[in-house]
Amino acid sequence: MKNFAQSLLELWKQFGVNQRVSLIVAAVAVIGGLIAVVLWSQRPDYQLLYARLGEKDAAAVIGYLQAQNIPHQVTAGGTAVQVPSNQVYKLRMDLAAKGLPSGDGVGFEIFDKGQFGLSDFVQRTNYLRALQGELARTISQLQGVHSARVMIVQPENRLLLTEQGVKPTASVFVDVGGGRLELDQVNSIRHLVANAVQGLQTDQVAVVDNRGHVLSEELRQDPTLGTASSQMRYRQQVEDYLAKKVESMLATVIGPGNAVVRVSAEIDTEATVLTQDKYDPEGQVVRSQTVSEDNNNSSEARTTGGAVGVSANVPDKAVTGADAARPISTSEQTRKNRTTSYEINHTTTNVTRSPGTVKSVTAAVFIAPRTAAAAPAADGKAAPAAEPAVVKRTPEELNALRQVVINALGLKPAPGQSLDSLVSLQEIEFQPPERLPAQIEAIQGEGRLQGWMEMASRWASVVGAAAVLLFFWRALSRQKPEPVPVEVLALTPDAANRSLPSANAVTPELLNELIRQKPANVGVALRDWVAAPAGKN
Repeated sequence: MKNFAQSLLELWKQFGVNQRVSLIVAAVAVIGGLIAVVLWSQRPDYQLLYARLGEKDAAAVIGYLQAQNIPHQVTAGGTAVQVPSNQVYKLRMDLAAKGLPSGDGVGFEIFDKGQFGLSDFVQRTNYLRALQGELARTISQLQGVHSARVMIVQPENRLLLTEQGVKPTASVFVDVGGGRLELDQVNSIRHLVANAVQGLQTDQVAVVDNRGHVLSEELRQDPTLGTASSQMRYRQQVEDYLAKKVESMLATVIGPGNAVVRVSAEIDTEATVLTQDKYDPEGQVVRSQTVSEDNNNSSEARTTGGAVGVSANVPDKAVTGADAARPISTSEQTRKNRTTSYEINHTTTNVTRSPGTVKSVTAAVFIAPRTAAAAPAADGKAAPAAEPAVVKRTPEELNALRQVVINALGLKPAPGQSLDSLVSLQEIEFQPPERLPAQIEAIQGEGRLQGWMEMASRWASVVGAAAVLLFFWRALSRQKPEPVPVEVLALTPDAANRSLPSANAVTPELLNELIRQKPANVGVALRDWVAAPAGKN
C-alpha cells in the first residue's frame, strides 16, 4: 500500500500545473455532486399528518414526535403537522392508540359565520353543540384530565303540550389516563355543567372516567337517606369529620403522628313526623255570650156591660146577672236567659325529624408514650447515640386527655355512665415506620432486580450489534487481496524486435505498448511492478 502511494505521488509530480488544477477541480466537482445527490436522496418526503389541530392536541402530537425522534414540520400557524411519507399511516395508528388527537369539538365559533335560512330547530341544535364543545374544552384544562366529552339532553320545547316531569340531564366522559380524579375535582365538574345549563340540577350530572367508573355516584345527595349506600356514606363523612377534629387537636399537643383516633357514630336513618295537640283547662277564655230576656204582664178588671158577642145582641134571649158581672184578667211575666261559651287553650305542634341525627358517638384513641432525651455523660462529652427513653403518662394525665376528647366530641355522659364507655384511650408504643417487614423488603428487592433486567434487555441489542460489527471489522482487516495477473497481450512486430532481455524485465517500450492496448490494466501492472521484490526486478 505504501509503494502504491509513492507511485501515485511520482505520477502526480509528472503532471503539469494545468493538469493538476483540472484534476483537482474535477475531483471536487465529482465529490460535491456525490454529496449533493446523497443529501437529496436522504431528504424525506413530507406529507400531512393532521390539520386543523387545537393547541392542546398540537402540543401533544409534537411532543410525541419529539420523544420518538421523528422529523416533522409544523405549518399553517401551528395547526398542521407534516411527517415523512413512509411514516404517515403508522404514526396515525400509534397516535390513535394514545387517544390523539382528542378533538376539542365545536365551540361557539360555529356562529361566527352568518347562516341565513336556518330553522329554529337547527339553531337550537347548533347552540347545544357549541355549549357541549365549550364545556368539554373547559373540563379538559383541569389538572389530570387529558380529554373530555359532554352530552346534554334537554326536554323538547313544545308550545301547547309540556311534560312537567321531564328535566334536563347531562353526562360527562373524562379521560384521565392511568390517574384518578379527587372528589373535589369531580364535584367541580358537576357544578360547572349544572350552572351552564338552565334548569339542570347538580345531581342530574353523571361523570364517568375512561375505566368505566361512575365518579359522581359518591357525591349524589339523598336527603331522605333512602338507600344503604347513602346511609353508609353519610355515616363515614360524620365519623371522618369527628376523627380529624380530635386527631388534629391531639397532634398539636403531643406531636404529629403520635395519636390515632377512630370514631363510631350511630345515625338515626328514620324520618319521623310528630303531631301533638295539647289542651289547657285552666287557660279557658270566653268565646261567645248570648243573653235573651222575656217580659209577661197580667191584670184583672170587672165590667157592667153585657157579654160581648152575638148572644148579647140577640133580643129574644135573656141576660142573666152573672153574665153581666163577669171579671176580665190580665197577666204580665218577665224572663231572662244568658248563654256563655268558653274556649279551652289548645296548642297543636307539628315536628318533622329528618334522618341523619347522631344518636350516639363512641371513640377509640391510641397515643404514643413520651420520649425523654438521653442525659449527657458525666465528663461533659456527648453520650453515644442511643434510642430515647420511653416515659409513660400517669393515670391523671390519661384521664385529662380523655376528658379533652369527650369535650371535643360534645359527648354528655348519662348519670352513672363511666368515661371509659364513651372514649377508650390507651397509651401504646407505635411501630417505627422505618422498620419494614421482610416481605416488603423482598418485594422491593424483586422490583430492583426486575428493573436491572429491563435495563439489561434494552442494552443487550446494542452490545450484540457492536460485537458483530467488531467481528466483521477484524475479519476484513485480516483479509488480503489476491494478486491479479497482468493480461498477456500480443506484441506487434516492432515490439517483438525490441524484446525484453529477460522474461521478468519491464522496459518503457513494453509499458507504453501495454498502455496503448489495454489502459484499464495499467493500475494492476503498476501495482505488481511496484510490489515486486527488489531481487526479482
